[in-house]
Amino acid sequence: MDIAEVSQQLVRAIDLFGVVANVLLAGVLARSLGYDAVGFLFLGIITGLGGGMLRDTLLQNGPPVGLTDPAYLGTAVVTSLVAYFVLTEGRWWRRSLRVIDAVALGAWGAVGAQKTLAAGMGWMPAILLGTVTAVGGGVIRDVLVRRTPIIFGGGTLYATCATVAAIVTVFLYGATPDGWDGVTTLVAALVGGTMCLLAYARGWRLPEARAWSPWPRRGQDNHDHHNDQDNRDQD
Repeated sequence: MDIAEVSQQLVRAIDLFGVVANVLLAGVLARSLGYDAVGFLFLGIITGLGGGMLRDTLLQNGPPVGLTDPAYLGTAVVTSLVAYFVLTEGRWWRRSLRVIDAVALGAWGAVGAQKTLAAGMGWMPAILLGTVTAVGGGVIRDVLVRRTPIIFGGGTLYATCATVAAIVTVFLYGATPDGWDGVTTLVAALVGGTMCLLAYARGWRLPEARAWSPWPRRGQDNHDHHNDQDNRDQD
């Protein structure tokens, strides 16, 4: 058994499952907004393929894979139609999509970083484009429906997990034998995906700016002074 070949095929399968998961999530949003079939298709394709197409456009290393490989665009179109005709709701759906989405998030972060390094760029662009690959489609989706992108805060860790997967890829890239890039992707996807699932389960999130700011907010000093005075009066 050729481990390198098997790992490459498994990465491709995870990649396509990630497209499916993100298109279905876009379908849930499209249904809640009352979109028609065109809206489902457009939102699903943008969500499922937008991050990778944005990465490939920035790398300028040929046409985006989402357009040259029919499996990706075909998967996005078929899944969008399924989301339109089939009611994808319920606890089982949400849990299944969450697991697939978490694994795909790590895989996309790793694949984006690998493609950037293979194009001859450094580790910083690799981490950046790995993260863009994973979350770019969701950001475009949220902007299109005029809501604040979920990666900007208010929820559990998401973009951070993709960034961690990209960082793991950068560290392992130089030590991986030729042809074993799929193994690197799987390791990074496992790390990023596990972190994402733990964030869901434990409610991990980055602190908001006001939660750690070293400077007191306006009026905070007076408020603290009054509280101290009240405490002394009670004593």
